Amino acid sequence: FARMFVQICLYFYCKCLWRCLKFVVRKLTGQCELQRICYNTKPGAARTMKIEASLKGSKSKRLQTSVSVHPDAIEKTIDDIMELKRINPDVNPQLGVSLQACLLQIVGYRNLIAEVEKLRREPYDSENPQHEEMLLKLWKCLKPNSPLKARISKQWCEIGFQGDDPKTDFRGMGLLGLYNLVYFAEWDTEIALQVLSDSLHPKYREVTKKELSQLSKAEWEKKKFDKAIGYSFAIVGINITDLAYNLLVCGALKTHFYNVAPEAPTLTHFQQTFCYLMHEFHKFWIEEDPLDIMEFNRVREKFHKRILKQLQNPEMALCPHFAASESLINM
Repeated sequence: FARMFVQICLYFYCKCLWRCLKFVVRKLTGQCELQRICYNTKPGAARTMKIEASLKGSKSKRLQTSVSVHPDAIEKTIDDIMELKRINPDVNPQLGVSLQACLLQIVGYRNLIAEVEKLRREPYDSENPQHEEMLLKLWKCLKPNSPLKARISKQWCEIGFQGDDPKTDFRGMGLLGLYNLVYFAEWDTEIALQVLSDSLHPKYREVTKKELSQLSKAEWEKKKFDKAIGYSFAIVGINITDLAYNLLVCGALKTHFYNVAPEAPTLTHFQQTFCYLMHEFHKFWIEEDPLDIMEFNRVREKFHKRILKQLQNPEMALCPHFAASESLINM
C-alpha cells in the first residue's frame, strides 16, 4: 500500500511539474509545445511521434481526440487547434502545414490498422470468385511456365503450401496473407522468384575466413557435410505477414511509416514493408544456418527482435527506396 501511495504521489507530482515546466517555457519562448516541436524537429517520425505524444498528453479533450478524427475533418481540426492555442495562422502559416502533415500520418496509421485487421479477419472462401482469382494469380506469377493441372493439386506444394488445397493455410491470417503473397509475387517478382528458388533448392552457405578460424577440426568436418535447410515459401510468407501485422498493431512500424509516407500510410506501404521483411528474413535465415526446419521459431523470434531494435531509431526507414523523400522536404 505504501509503495502504491508513493507511486501515485510521484505520478501527480511529475504531471503537475511537467505542466508547470511547459507553462514556463511557453512564457519564455512565446511558443506552445506544438510550435516548438514543428519548428525545431525535422519532418518524419521524430516530429510526428512528438506531436502525437503532445496531443494525447494534453489536458484538453479537443486536442486528445484530434489524433482520431476522420481524415476529412483534419483541416477543421487544425483550425480548432490554432484557435485553442491562440496561434495566428497568418503569422504562422507553416505551422498549419506541418500539423496537417503530422495528423494525416497519425490518423492514417490508425485507419491502416483497421484496414489490415479487416483483411486478416476475412477468411478465404473458395466459393468466392475473387478469392479464387487471386489464388490462381499467385500461381501464375510464381510458376509462369507451369500450368496448374487442377484447382486441388499437389502442385501447390511447389510454391510452399502444406497440402493439395491452399485455402486451409490461410486460416491464421485470412485474406491478408494472400494479399501480401500476391503483391510480393506481382510487384517484386524477381526477388520473389529468387527467394522461392532458394527455399526449394537451398545452397550451401560459404564459411568466412573468420568463422573458419573459430571452428575446431571436428566442427569443420561436421560443417562440410551439413546440408543447407530450405523452407515452405508460402507458409513462411503467411508467417511473415503475422510478424508484419504485429509490428503494425504494437506501433513499432510508426517509425518506418512516418519516415516513408509523406501523408497517410496506406495498404501499399504495408505490403511494400512485407516484401522487405520477406527478403530480409530470407537472408537472415541463410546467415543463421539452422540445423533443421524445427529451428524456424527461434530464427523468426531473433529476426523479430532485430527489426524491433532497428525501429527504435526515429530516423529508421526499413525500405527507404519506397520513400517519397522529396515530398517530405516541404512539410
